[in-house]
Amino acid sequence: MSAYDRVPYLVVFPDTSPHRDTYGGPGGIVALESYLLRPPTPSDTVLIFMHPIGGGAYLPMVTALARAGHHVIYCGSRYRGVDSALIMENVVEDLGACVRDAHDRLGYVRIVLAGWSGGGALSLYYQQQANAGTGIPADAMLLLAAHVSRHGTLTEWLDASIRDETNPDDRDPALDLYGDTVTPPYSDEFLATYRAAQIARNRRITAWVHDQLRTHDERAFVVHGTMADPRWLDPAVDPNDRVPGRCYLGDPRVVNNGPVGLARFTTLRSWLSQWSYDEARGDGVRCAADVGVPTLVIGNSADDACTPSHTRRLYDAVGHPDKTLHTVPGATHYYAGPDQKPHLAEAVGTVNGWLAERGLS
Repeated sequence: MSAYDRVPYLVVFPDTSPHRDTYGGPGGIVALESYLLRPPTPSDTVLIFMHPIGGGAYLPMVTALARAGHHVIYCGSRYRGVDSALIMENVVEDLGACVRDAHDRLGYVRIVLAGWSGGGALSLYYQQQANAGTGIPADAMLLLAAHVSRHGTLTEWLDASIRDETNPDDRDPALDLYGDTVTPPYSDEFLATYRAAQIARNRRITAWVHDQLRTHDERAFVVHGTMADPRWLDPAVDPNDRVPGRCYLGDPRVVNNGPVGLARFTTLRSWLSQWSYDEARGDGVRCAADVGVPTLVIGNSADDACTPSHTRRLYDAVGHPDKTLHTVPGATHYYAGPDQKPHLAEAVGTVNGWLAERGLS
C-alpha cells in the first residue's frame, strides 16, 4: 500500500472579475487545478497549500507531510506559472474557493492553511479577509519559509541604481551593486541609502502607473533590474548560512536582467495589486496581526530566497498568543537534494508535533 493516494480534481466557480487576465479557456469561469494527497487513515483535518503562481504539488515539503499521515491539498491559483497580470484579490478568492470546496464537498471539518514561500502572505491575507466574513477562516496557520509579501520582497530586490525605467542602462554608479564602484561589505550608511532608493523607485513606478491609468484601461510593461539585493552579495546583511553570491534563481547578476525576475513583465492593475510598496494589500506583516488562530512559523537557516528577517517579522507580527518559531539548521528553501532529507524530516517532525499538541493531527 502506498503512503498516500494523489487525487487530481478541479475547483470550478464563476469568474466575477471585470477584466480578463488569464489566457485560454472559456470565459466566465475559473478552474483551479488541484491535488488531494490522501493517506489511508481518515482525518477530518486537511492542510491546504496555495502559492500565487507556483505549482508546488510535488514539492518535498508537500509530499513529505502526506507521507507523515496528513491529508494535504495543493491547489493552484488561476495564475498558475504566469504572474504578469496577477491580481492578489483574485488569488484570495481562489484560495477561498478551495477552502470552501474542501469543507463543503470533501467534508473536512478543520482547515490548516500551509503558507509556503509566497503562499505565506497569501494565506495571511486570506485569513484576514475570512475573519471579516468573506470566507471560512482556517483553524491554524503554518508559515513555511515564507516571505513578508510579494511587494515587500520585490522592493528589497529592486535595483536601486536604475534612474530611468525606459533606459535601464542609465544607472547611478554610487548605487550599482554590479558596477565597479560599490563592493561588499556594505556600510550601514550605504544600506540605509540603498533601501531608501529602492522604495523611491517603487514609488516612481507606482506614480507612473496611476498616470497611465488616467488614459488607459490597461497596458503591459517591463520592469528591469529586479534582483539587486545587497544580501545576496554581502553575507553579513540579514545573515544566515546561504552561499554568498547566489540566490535561489542562480547568479543574481544574471537574474537581475533575466526573464524570470520578479515583476519583469506586468500590467498596470497587477502592479498596484501585487507589487506596489504602498498600495498592495497582500502584506503578510499587516495581515498577521489579525490572524486569530495558532500559528507555527518555520524558517530555514540556509535559505537563499527567504532570509531570517522575513521569518522574524512574520512571527513578531502574529497577533495570536499561541505562536511558535522554529528554525531548521542547514535547510535550504526547497529542501531539495539528498543532503536535505534530514532537514526536511526535522521540519515535518516539527509540524507533526505542533499539530498534535493542538489536536489537529
